[in-house]
Amino acid sequence: MSKTRIQLGLTFGIVLGVLVVDQLIKIAVKTTMYLHEHIRITDWFYILFTENNGMAFGWQFFDKIFLTLFRLIAVFVIGLFVSKSIKRGAKTGFIVCLAMIIAGAAGNIIDCLFYGQIFSESTSSQIAEFVPFGSGYQPLFYGRVVDMFYFPLFEFDWPSWMPVVANDHFIFFSPIFNFADASISVGVVLLLLFYRDSLNAHFNAD
Repeated sequence: MSKTRIQLGLTFGIVLGVLVVDQLIKIAVKTTMYLHEHIRITDWFYILFTENNGMAFGWQFFDKIFLTLFRLIAVFVIGLFVSKSIKRGAKTGFIVCLAMIIAGAAGNIIDCLFYGQIFSESTSSQIAEFVPFGSGYQPLFYGRVVDMFYFPLFEFDWPSWMPVVANDHFIFFSPIFNFADASISVGVVLLLLFYRDSLNAHFNAD
């Protein structure tokens, strides 16, 4: 089997695998937990059900429809880049990183596009259920992304003599994220650590 076919198959497998795992986790959380309910795994790891309109880790900078369209365009552009990179004989590890980024972005796109159409509202007193398509809690493109992984690795109160800008209590790591966010982050970090030369070479070739 040629290297090209192996890389194409690997890309498809990674994207499919991440999407399946990501959606299974999200659906399980959304259909069994109340909004903001938490399950303590350890002192530094919780399953904490939240929803957000923004980007990875709950960050929000732009309008919801803009973010959803941005994700769609980003997946398309990165997909084209992966295809070109495979044809140019890129390293398999480089392709794996890009596939992880595509898969993560696509996982959150599914939430934005369809969750508002197929689920009832999640609240602190009501667990969401599947509903007939189009009768959910939000219009198409306006579904909320499901997050659940919370790792407060350590926390402390700042000393009274130290001026603190935002809050006297510090938590590391406070963002709540999902499997798709983790896939994007791991892919980006690995790219920057091990494949910056490959990235530069492919951009310069364009």
